[in-house]
Amino acid sequence: MRVLIQKVRQAKVDVAEQTVGEIGAGLLLLVGVGHDDSPADIQWLVNKIANLRLFTDAAGVMNLSLLDVGGDALAVSQFTLFAQVKKGNRPSWGDAAPGPISQPLFDEFVQQLSLKLAKPVPTGQFGADMQVSLINDGPVTLLIDSKEK
Repeated sequence: MRVLIQKVRQAKVDVAEQTVGEIGAGLLLLVGVGHDDSPADIQWLVNKIANLRLFTDAAGVMNLSLLDVGGDALAVSQFTLFAQVKKGNRPSWGDAAPGPISQPLFDEFVQQLSLKLAKPVPTGQFGADMQVSLINDGPVTLLIDSKEK
């Protein structure tokens, strides 16, 4: 699994001009699922995301985690994180798992992260045309891949 993490002051996702998920300060998580991802990938990512020290402490140093600050997380499925662009100009999505495989894994990721944070994790709508709005904080943007531990 790949997750693009963006530290935000606020973020929301709309589908058909209706807001389906939004958060205040926290992390926007764009989540892509690959063919060989498993529950072990989910557990590793949930622990990593919850404990990444991306928030500033009293000294102004990024030394606090999402758990430490009680921040929110918004998860949006993003198969395009597995795009291949080596050949030609049109991206290939062959490395992304198809919906029947990726949706249950994405849903499990959201459920496990919600348990870890002890709060709901709002999402977009799987497979929909979504519009994501955010106010970056920092900006801080990281790409993590569960296969590159």
